[in-house]
Amino acid sequence: MSPAKKLGLFAGYGVEMEYMIVDQDTLNVLPITDQVLTAQAGELTSDVERGDMAWSNELVMHVLELKTNGPASNLAGLHHKFHQEVQRINELLASMNAMLLPTGAHPFMDPFTETKLWPHDYSEIYEAYNKVFNCQGHGWANLQSTHLNLPFSSDEEFGRLHAAIRLVLPLIPALSAASPLLDGKVSGLLDTRLEVYRKNQQKVPQIAGDVVPEAVFTEQEYDDQIFQPMFQAIAPYDPEGILQEEFLNSRGAIARFSRGAIEIRIIDNQECPLADIAIVMVITEVLKMLVAENWSSWRQQKEIETSPLASVFVQSLKNGRKTTVTQSSYLKALGLPEEPTTLGEIWQQLWEKVKDNGAFDKETSQAIQVLLEQGNLAERMLRVLGTSPDLTEIKTIYRHLANCLSSNQLFIP
Repeated sequence: MSPAKKLGLFAGYGVEMEYMIVDQDTLNVLPITDQVLTAQAGELTSDVERGDMAWSNELVMHVLELKTNGPASNLAGLHHKFHQEVQRINELLASMNAMLLPTGAHPFMDPFTETKLWPHDYSEIYEAYNKVFNCQGHGWANLQSTHLNLPFSSDEEFGRLHAAIRLVLPLIPALSAASPLLDGKVSGLLDTRLEVYRKNQQKVPQIAGDVVPEAVFTEQEYDDQIFQPMFQAIAPYDPEGILQEEFLNSRGAIARFSRGAIEIRIIDNQECPLADIAIVMVITEVLKMLVAENWSSWRQQKEIETSPLASVFVQSLKNGRKTTVTQSSYLKALGLPEEPTTLGEIWQQLWEKVKDNGAFDKETSQAIQVLLEQGNLAERMLRVLGTSPDLTEIKTIYRHLANCLSSNQLFIP
């Protein structure tokens, strides 16, 4: 969000989606992001602006990020704009025998031999990360997500938004898990990306914490309890201070006070923009209800401790919709009956509460119904793949997902 004008709660939405670039024939990753950006811009660049949409590089050379060019005023219909950008990029890639591939992780990439870091501008930041953490592993080279940036314009707005986001974060993987394979095999998790994400910086555990952020509700509390311990912990590895900025924070939702926004980072990239935006929209509508105190007071929301939220989050990576929530105060804060409930049932009840508020059109409503009735993308994929698919079967389903991306349609087995 622009520091020049900080928007109020839900007055704008920044959305980012990361896609892999792969060879059309083999589905192997191709480190040619710079070639795509150059083909569009006519010169080497790290960013391309296309009206109210934009493209940019990421840490690794086989990933391209599509995003709103600044905050969008509305989420409705935004999936069409992302799809147009996907189509344009695939046009450019066709001449390189390449295409975009969706989902949260490449199913058989070897990050130790295939990773190439972005070598152009901003590379000093990437090199600093590489020196500390060795960015060759899956946790750096093979994590594709969809980010949602939500604005705040004051300390109180930050506190209200952060309280609500902390409650919703543990629920998200049950809807968005889309990374059931890694290293050419079924991992046993629905959201392997987030399992790797939460562990990839354990050398400095203060960076990600418990993924669900601490119960802090002012900028000063955030600085005291999150930023300063993190900066002190990284300092011995980062003598030049390159990484001691707010972007170092790797919690599942990070406060960007410089922009006046909180960025939710734990949504796996889906098979098509329609699915991504449907998930982003239902998350946003639930957050609106919480911030408005429709189901519980801000005080009640602030009192929910981090450890039970983090426990639900970790369980959800494996169990998805079947994860059970037992903490009555948490359920009460979500406006739900205080009895043990699965994440699938929680989302069904939350959907009933928000589906008629005017935010959802027919397409996004139908997409959410698929997620609620047939499961997240990982569950739908595993229904076809089983527990021990061979490489041919894996490539077949990912080609299908690439077609879903190019046509902007959900994968329905």
